[in-house]
Amino acid sequence: MQIAPRHFSSVQLRFMNIAVVTAGVADHATPLLILFVAEGETENTAEFGEVNQAISGQISAVLQKGDFRGREGQSVLLYPGEDALAAERLLLVGVGKRESLDAEKVRRAAGTAVKQALRVGVERATMILSGLRSESLGAAPVSRATAEGVTLGSYVFDELKTKQENNGTRKLGVIEILQTDGEDTDLLEEAVRLGRVVAEAENFARTLGNLPGNVATPAYLGQKAEEIASQFGMRATILGPAELREESMGALLAVSQGSDEEPRLIILEHQKGPAGSRPLLLVGKGLTFDSGGISIKPAQSMEEMKFDMCGGAAVLGAMRAIGELDIPINVIGVVPSSENLINGRAMKPGDVIKTHHGKTVEVVNTDAEGRLILADALSYIRRFNPAAIVDAATLTGACVIALGAHASAALGNDESLVEEIRQAGARAGQRVWPLPMFEEYRDQIKSEYADIKNSGGRPAGTITAAWFLREFVEETPWVHLDIAGTAYGDGKLPYLTKGSTGAPTRLFVEWVLARAG
Repeated sequence: MQIAPRHFSSVQLRFMNIAVVTAGVADHATPLLILFVAEGETENTAEFGEVNQAISGQISAVLQKGDFRGREGQSVLLYPGEDALAAERLLLVGVGKRESLDAEKVRRAAGTAVKQALRVGVERATMILSGLRSESLGAAPVSRATAEGVTLGSYVFDELKTKQENNGTRKLGVIEILQTDGEDTDLLEEAVRLGRVVAEAENFARTLGNLPGNVATPAYLGQKAEEIASQFGMRATILGPAELREESMGALLAVSQGSDEEPRLIILEHQKGPAGSRPLLLVGKGLTFDSGGISIKPAQSMEEMKFDMCGGAAVLGAMRAIGELDIPINVIGVVPSSENLINGRAMKPGDVIKTHHGKTVEVVNTDAEGRLILADALSYIRRFNPAAIVDAATLTGACVIALGAHASAALGNDESLVEEIRQAGARAGQRVWPLPMFEEYRDQIKSEYADIKNSGGRPAGTITAAWFLREFVEETPWVHLDIAGTAYGDGKLPYLTKGSTGAPTRLFVEWVLARAG
C-alpha cells in the first residue's frame, strides 16, 4: 500500500533558535559552553585564557597530554566543577590551523559542535566564536557561517518514522552566540539571520530531496511552490498537462507519458528589483523518480533515484530564502517536474520528439531524460528575457566519475558567468569546477534522423549533455551545474547527514546576493 502524499502535506522544518547574547565568559550560566580551539595554539584568545584560568588550567593540561590538539573535527567534553565556571559543561572543538580558517571550515566546526551538543542532550548551548576568527575572517562572516553550520548540523529527517527521533531524545532548541568584546550587536544579529535563513532554505531542499517518490510527486512540488509564493509575496504559475500541451512542450510530456503522475512546470517569480530590469533565472531538474524508462537502470540502488529532483528542490529552497531575505532584485525560479517510468505509453529508444523550441530530438536512451525536461524549460523561459540563467541537475553519472562528491561541474556559454558561479560556490562552501565546451563535442549529439539526439554516448558524457542543453538557451548567458555527485551522499561533512545535501541552494542564494550588490 502506498502512502498518500496528503498524509505528509504538513511536513515542516524544525528551526534552531540562534541568539546573540552579551555576557562575561566565566559568569554566563549555561548547560554547555563551547570553545573553539585552533591547532598548535596554547592560548589563542583572551576568552580561551579566561576560561582556562577559571578552571585551573584544565584546557592546557588536555592540550599538553595530546588527548586533544585542536585538529579539525576533534572535540572533548570537560566538566569544570560547580565553583569554576557558571557553565555546567565545557566542550572544546578543534578548528585546525588558524591561518587556514575560512567560512567553510567555520561551518564544519559549528556542525561538529552542534552534533556533540545534541548527543549530550542539553536544551541550550552557548558558543564563543573568537577562536574561529582570523586576519581574513571577521566577526560578521564568522557569525553567518556559524549560523549556517549550526542550522545545517542540527537537521534530522524523521518525518516518515512512526517514532520520531526528536521525541524525548532531542532537546537542543537554542544556540547562543556569546558577544564578549564590544562588536556591533545589530551587525552580528543580521549576519546570524542571513546564515540561518539560507541554511533553513537548504534544509527545506534537503527535506524535499529526502521524501520518497510516492510523496514528493510533481503535484506535491507544485503545492510547495504555491506555499512559498503565498508566504513571501511571489507569483506562482503551475502548468499541468493541458497547459503543457498548449505550449507544445513535447519533451517534458514525452518523459512523463510513461507514468500515471501528471507532469508540472513550476514557475516562481520574485519581482523586487527595478521595474523592467531583466531577471536572473534559476532552473532545476525536478525528476521525482527515475527508473530509466525502457533503458531501465539496474535494480541496485535504484531507490536513490528519488534524489533525481534535487536540482528542482534547490531552486525551491533558494527561492524561499530569496523571498524571506526580500532581496531587491528580479529572480525567477523554474522547475520542470515529472517521473520517468514504464508503461505501454512510455517513450521508446528511437522515438523522435518535438520540443517547445521546435527542434526535434531522437531519443537514443530513455535514461537521458533530465536533459529533455530541462530543454523545454530552458526554451520556455526565453519569454522572460533573462539577464542570465543558471540551471542545476543530477544529470550524468560521468560527472561523478570525473569529480566525485567534492565538486559540481560547471559548463556554460559565458566564461565570466562561469567564473561568477565558481566564486559564489567557493564562498558558499559548494565548490564547482569548470569543464570545457569545445565545439567538437557537439558532433557527438548529431542525429541521422532528427536535429539532435539526446545522448552522445559515454565519452565526455557530462560535456555532451551540457551541449544538448546549450541548444535551447541560444545567446543568453548561461551556466549548467551538474550536481550528480554533490546533491546527495553519505553525509560525511560535519553538518550533513546521509541523504540529500540541499546543494546548490546556498550557491544560488550567494550568486543572487552578489548580483543584487
